[in-house]
Amino acid sequence: MRVTRMNCAPMSEDITEDAFLGGRLLLRQPKSGHRAGHDAMLLAAATRARRGDCVADLGAGVGAAGLAVAKRVAGIDLMLIEIDAQLAALARANAAANAIAADVIVLDVEASAEAFAAARLPPDSVDVVLMNPPFNDLRRHRASPDRAREVAHVASVTTLQGWTHAARRILKSGGGLTLIWRADGIAEVLAALDRGFGSLEILPVHADVTAVAGRILVRAVKGGRAPTRLHAALVLNDEQGVPIKEVQESLMGKGILLLAE
Repeated sequence: MRVTRMNCAPMSEDITEDAFLGGRLLLRQPKSGHRAGHDAMLLAAATRARRGDCVADLGAGVGAAGLAVAKRVAGIDLMLIEIDAQLAALARANAAANAIAADVIVLDVEASAEAFAAARLPPDSVDVVLMNPPFNDLRRHRASPDRAREVAHVASVTTLQGWTHAARRILKSGGGLTLIWRADGIAEVLAALDRGFGSLEILPVHADVTAVAGRILVRAVKGGRAPTRLHAALVLNDEQGVPIKEVQESLMGKGILLLAE
């Protein structure tokens, strides 16, 4: 990923400036700890949104996924929700540096309904939620000595349930949730979405044609009633390890993935 300078305040040695969407989105992010990458761009490319929608990015980090959606879909009302105040400050600076209007809120995704309402996120108020929750299994994942990295990556037994509950509460009826999760955790996703969501669409993501799926992208509708659909695999690289052109164009903001159609 190419590193590019922004014309703004001096940068700390602990912060890098990275280009996404083919250089159209420039993000400051910590050099260590959780860093935005492919997962955030996959999530953004899979998120269905339209002008005028209120879009909430839960666990936004430095804002990568939500800001990428805003770059693709003009005129959305973007809210970036992040528990870490330092990451939230970077998200706020990133939105300003990229000329994107965004309301950045420091809030625990698993906070109470009252806390959400106080942060201007009452029940039934949002059209679209996207989220990349911590998804590494605590039982199998070696904890990082970097506390911020551990919080961003490692899920507790209640993480997914808590995050989907928050999304369900703030979404309007008929609103859409898009999330990315470990492919081997598909049963957890189905269980978490069993209450209040329907019309699920699941897109397995494979690094190449020989690899098992490493991620799943999932879209669900609050109150949806359509049958669950399992789409054909999204493969990132061909047999020679060369990135597939159509997928790369989506990751660069020049197209969308199936779930966003």
